[in-house]
Amino acid sequence: MPASQSTVSDVMTHTAIAIGREASYKEIVELLNAWKVSAVPVLEGEGRVVGVVSEADLLPKEEFRREEPVLPDQLDEASKAAGVLAEELMSSPAVTVHTHATVTEAARIMARKGVKRLPVVNELGLLEGVVSRSDLLKVFLRPDEELEEEIRRAVLAELAPGARLDLSVQDGVVVLRGPLRDRALVPLLARAIRGVEGIVDVQMELDRVTSPAWRVHTTPP
Repeated sequence: MPASQSTVSDVMTHTAIAIGREASYKEIVELLNAWKVSAVPVLEGEGRVVGVVSEADLLPKEEFRREEPVLPDQLDEASKAAGVLAEELMSSPAVTVHTHATVTEAARIMARKGVKRLPVVNELGLLEGVVSRSDLLKVFLRPDEELEEEIRRAVLAELAPGARLDLSVQDGVVVLRGPLRDRALVPLLARAIRGVEGIVDVQMELDRVTSPAWRVHTTPP
């Protein structure tokens, strides 16, 4: 089967910019601009993550600078418009991910929560780094030759030993051609190949192999 998936600790940025609860609005804006990031974790104590201030948390100050909220769902945003410190602006509890989580798990959290960056914490909730969307995409930088070698070793050799299949990988797209006697293996092969990190797509062009018909010889009367 494919090798173990990369974890967040393999791709994250270990040097993370962070702030305390008392960081001011302007200080936060300056940090986001200087570091070219969209959010910063808020820490307390020895480095425990208690919240995150993102660009979305800062924008209400401009949005409601001249206008008062008119809809019920604008009240939360309007309350942040009056904030001047990180503890008043931050989203809490923070959406975080553990260092040992897989890249797939981190991507799922980002998608579900609609965030671009995640603070990475250890078992004690202390900040270890930050992982961004671009960090998670690093798995697609694997060379085609490396992907092909892993598919041959960890997928084909396990699921279809002896099968005469032609395998090619170009720009992360896998094409598997050839005769395959056991058609039940087709979805298994596709799923296993897709499980290899860095695969963009899988195309299966497998021919059905049928057993030769039995010839019955009879003796003439």
